[in-house]
Amino acid sequence: MSAKVRSSSLMGIDGYLVEVEVEAERGLEAFNTVGLPDAAVKESRDRVKYAIKNSGFEFPRCRFTVNLAPADIKKEGSAFDLPIAIGLLVLTNQFHPQNLDEYLMVGELSLEGELRPVRGALPITDKARQAGFKGILLPKANADEAAVVEGINVYGLQNLAEAVQLLKTGNSILPHQVDVEALFQTSSQYPVDFSEVKGQENAKRALEIAAAGGHNVIMIGPPGSGKTMLAKRVPGILPPMSLPEAIDTTKIHSVAGLVSPKTSLIATRPFRSPHHTISDAGLIGGGQIPKPGEVSLSHHGVLFLDELPEFHRNVLEVLRQPLEDGWVTISRAAVSLQFPAQFMLVAAMNPCPCGHLTDPTKECTCTDFQVQRYLSKISGPLLDRIDIHIEVPAVKVQELSAGKPGEPSQSIRERVIQARKVQTQRFLHRKNLYCNAQMASRDIHNFCPLPPEGVKLIETATQRLGLSARAYDRVLKVSRTIADLEGSDSITLPHLAEAIQYRSLDRSLWK
Repeated sequence: MSAKVRSSSLMGIDGYLVEVEVEAERGLEAFNTVGLPDAAVKESRDRVKYAIKNSGFEFPRCRFTVNLAPADIKKEGSAFDLPIAIGLLVLTNQFHPQNLDEYLMVGELSLEGELRPVRGALPITDKARQAGFKGILLPKANADEAAVVEGINVYGLQNLAEAVQLLKTGNSILPHQVDVEALFQTSSQYPVDFSEVKGQENAKRALEIAAAGGHNVIMIGPPGSGKTMLAKRVPGILPPMSLPEAIDTTKIHSVAGLVSPKTSLIATRPFRSPHHTISDAGLIGGGQIPKPGEVSLSHHGVLFLDELPEFHRNVLEVLRQPLEDGWVTISRAAVSLQFPAQFMLVAAMNPCPCGHLTDPTKECTCTDFQVQRYLSKISGPLLDRIDIHIEVPAVKVQELSAGKPGEPSQSIRERVIQARKVQTQRFLHRKNLYCNAQMASRDIHNFCPLPPEGVKLIETATQRLGLSARAYDRVLKVSRTIADLEGSDSITLPHLAEAIQYRSLDRSLWK
């Protein structure tokens, strides 16, 4: 008769149930694991053996077989150590658990029997709650993260002996609890502020518009003009994260193993800044069992690509789907997974290879051909998906030495929040539409009507700049956001004219 213990593993960013079946028979000592285990799962036999011995129990000399069901899905990681150990102890009658089938358990075991943290505690706990389990047993280091899920008892354990004691008595350890609202409030502070940025008022204005409408943005300027400094402060002017957004974001970071025990809930909008040498799999996600990439780790936050032309062309082209759909689809022979990727793209680049084309104090050493080749590294289709182009000039010495601080992020954020409220009300009856940047063609037709003089202006701009149909729509979306910031129900000529000014790369690259 086999012992059965409930556990869980990860598929994408969600947990799925795994039944750990342990069977024993007489014969030469052996330990076999079946059910498509990876190397880390197979190696559990040695961790489990010594964890059991060093926890004061006996490891019988017989032939064990562990089956991980469903057997047709690849299993990876070390989270099955605890359920395998419990199954062995139950099978060999070393203790008699109460209501074993009411608990789900995950955890890696050290050779001394201590429980070490695992990835994906939050989505696994959420799956356990959905499946109707009474409680979940996991390492103490994962307890705060797992306790964010309401409706299930979370038991954070130090070692195998504690797990056995809890299953024997049912009440030897109290469920772990966290104050989610308090945790959310204390974790929602940003370390940087726009008041620290000297000058660059035009760039700040453009970033405020981008944040208000959820628009993608690219900054063009010489080295040292403050592009990276501005980008790092964009999350601080975006609307505060809601609790569901924080849980979604934490779930993705948990699967990637990036949630620290000190920050069990990610309540600030993510800011991810991958190096330009990143691969397409690192950016989008991938692997034999697909893992989320940088675009998914930026979900509900900001993805910052510095030195945009230095990224490999194929890496930049894979951004098209998430920029349009807000999802990344990764297909493998065995599985096809979707990862959420609703992020705001903030990119930065120099105006030329040496960086000084627009710098009035330094002479550019690049030829026209070098400048054109450098700019052409960004494809037209990708550029069309970026709503706002900002020119960021070098900061003047007088602005740097000025003692007066700039406008704080909180003041800018309040205006952004007010504009987002207008958009929320506007799209109240449109599913999955929350900000102006997400509008489709029919939405632009309904919500972005232009006065006759506005139609004439944008027609002239389209002809002179050679705007594509997608870039034309981007101008209208940005115009709508500018009007929202000013509390205007209709798009006027100044709103449209300002939006057209934010297409500087169309002027320089394609003309």
